[in-house]
Amino acid sequence: MSLTTLAAAVATQAHEPIYWVNLGLKNGIDLGFFTLRYYSLAYLAGLLLAYWHISRMIREPGAPMAQRHVDDLFFYCTLGVILGGRLGYATFYTGGDTGIPSLWLHPGEMVKLWHGGMSFHGGLIGVTLAMAFVAWRNALSLVRVADYVSVCVPFGMFFGRLANFVNGELWGRVAGPEVPWAMVFPDAPDQLARHPSQLYEAGLEGLMLILIMLPLFWKSRARFRPGLLVGVFVTGIACARFIVEFYREPDAQLAEFAHQTGLSMGQWLTIPLILLGLGLVGRALARPALGTAPSAKASQ
Repeated sequence: MSLTTLAAAVATQAHEPIYWVNLGLKNGIDLGFFTLRYYSLAYLAGLLLAYWHISRMIREPGAPMAQRHVDDLFFYCTLGVILGGRLGYATFYTGGDTGIPSLWLHPGEMVKLWHGGMSFHGGLIGVTLAMAFVAWRNALSLVRVADYVSVCVPFGMFFGRLANFVNGELWGRVAGPEVPWAMVFPDAPDQLARHPSQLYEAGLEGLMLILIMLPLFWKSRARFRPGLLVGVFVTGIACARFIVEFYREPDAQLAEFAHQTGLSMGQWLTIPLILLGLGLVGRALARPALGTAPSAKASQ
């Protein structure tokens, strides 16, 4: 074999895509009578880790709530994630011109979570409503409750996106030969190498925000500026989602919408979140920190 032929063979092999099926991944644990899905375990792991972590956070000075409030939050936020995610999917991703019959017209399909269909933005709304209810019922500050909860949300995002990858779902757009980690997913109709956008999301929406939010709480006095933690979180996760959407394959029923508007549904829905997050950060920094005496000028 000549050097030219050998070099061509090496180059071809170097650009050979990764086949997801060769990774040996399974979507759950087969118990014989039941398959325990990793996606369900991811939700459970994220919620339990968030519960443990926020229980530690409230032991620090300046906590806006007690353990009984955390227990309520765990219950109602779990409902908020599930109900909000499902209703959000029915609202934003079915009906109209999507090509999928509206779930609002088929209430029986709403409960079939095993068929897939959860909206990140719907889940976010559900959690917000859950926090608002707990805060209202216990006369707590909603903004300060949201500050503490926001530090823990990236745990669930990280585990959830990893579970998406393990399930081989929500793959990315077609990738060129310049992406050596491009993968062929078994359920992709064209069997072309694609971006593993689930891992991008796990890194940006999960790991990156964990590395930002935890030090911000534990190593700074950000928790004494109401709205700062939740503002940073909302801005960060919205920006991360906006970026990842450039690599994530749009939902089949919304591909034409993305083509016509230039942005995906997920990107349009993140723009208000970015503005909201920046507004919260600006408001928090413009006001004095808790426990800070007002300046002489401000008190005149």
